[in-house]
Amino acid sequence: MKARTIYFFALIFAVFFALPDNLFAQNRQDLEKKKQKNQKEIDYTNKLLKQTKKNKSSSLNKLKLLNTKINSRKNQISTINKEIGFIESEIENNGELIETFEKELNSIKENYAKMIYYAYQNSNSYDKLAFILSAEDINQAYKRIKYFQYYTKYRKSQADTIIAMQNELNEKINVLEAKKNKKQTLIYETEDVKDKLYGEKQEQSTVLNQLKSQEKDLKSKIKEKELVAHKLQLEIEKIIAEEARKAAERARLAASKGNSSGKSNFALTPEDKLISDNFGKNKGHLPWPTERGVITGVFGEHPHPVLSGIKIRNNGIDISTTEGSIVRAIFNGTVSKVFMTPDGNQAVIIRHGNYLSVYSNLKDVIVSSGDKISTKQTIGVISTEKKENTTEVHFEIWKNNSKLNPKYWISKT
Repeated sequence: MKARTIYFFALIFAVFFALPDNLFAQNRQDLEKKKQKNQKEIDYTNKLLKQTKKNKSSSLNKLKLLNTKINSRKNQISTINKEIGFIESEIENNGELIETFEKELNSIKENYAKMIYYAYQNSNSYDKLAFILSAEDINQAYKRIKYFQYYTKYRKSQADTIIAMQNELNEKINVLEAKKNKKQTLIYETEDVKDKLYGEKQEQSTVLNQLKSQEKDLKSKIKEKELVAHKLQLEIEKIIAEEARKAAERARLAASKGNSSGKSNFALTPEDKLISDNFGKNKGHLPWPTERGVITGVFGEHPHPVLSGIKIRNNGIDISTTEGSIVRAIFNGTVSKVFMTPDGNQAVIIRHGNYLSVYSNLKDVIVSSGDKISTKQTIGVISTEKKENTTEVHFEIWKNNSKLNPKYWISKT
């Protein structure tokens, strides 16, 4: 019975020690991936900042890059703190299990010691022989011999089990110490990141103060962006209206043949519907329109980063990248429009069923209206603003006449 008790506690110990690792391992892996992603974003942002520093005066793009870098740094700190939290939970759980198990192991050792002492007190070979010979018959004598054999085997198995349990306990204690060391390493890492964040905020403040003296130039750039955004909106509305007209024409043709379904606006051909359905199913997994880049302009209405009281509206996102970078289609589709924008650059609109993807601020475009496009196919080269050394593509996604936040559609990795 005691042997079963030892094996039972050994099993419970192994299972409970495995649980924290199983529960936290995936979370730690996810956090590690986030840390690596944040660091890649920071490294790439540093590369872009290095380009902007070729221009000695501060620029709005430099401020946006610093803002992006600071957000990545804050995410980095948050991720490390979460990792510390997981490790602290593991340390607490393992510590409690070790303490409980040590008490039980000590109890088993005490019982084993008592058994050994009792065996020693009654270890006279003559007494054993006399006990066997005093049996009433051969069958009883055989049972007494088997009892001594079992008892000897039982003592050995108990000793082996205690040794195995002690080794397992020592191993878990070593793992626990390693977790404590890992926690301390992460604490030092957090302090290092916080120091870097402080320095970046100081630089951000300096650039912000310098830009406040450039109010006239900044307002001019806002107006220029508004003109481009308005042009994009008009072209998208034209495409939507044209698609609605075609759908209505198909509905009228079907009605004349007695096959009317009562639907007209945005009705799709079977091929377009398949593309549209597949596009929707890939939300969160679509490739970026650039091979590398960081988001420096977010979707929606936001206060201007420099000018107080002024709000800017972004119908998509802005992605900063390196000079000479290409833009690629995020999904299979058909080029609906290629046109010039008020800033002298070009824009491309690709239709994916009842979805549209929009790419603007391109200097060279290698596709034409009506072209069939495949996922990741190159459609042009991003324009670089020489004065500020800024290479930034504006990217939008629409569904029918509704603007969508591209951040939730492109891949997070």
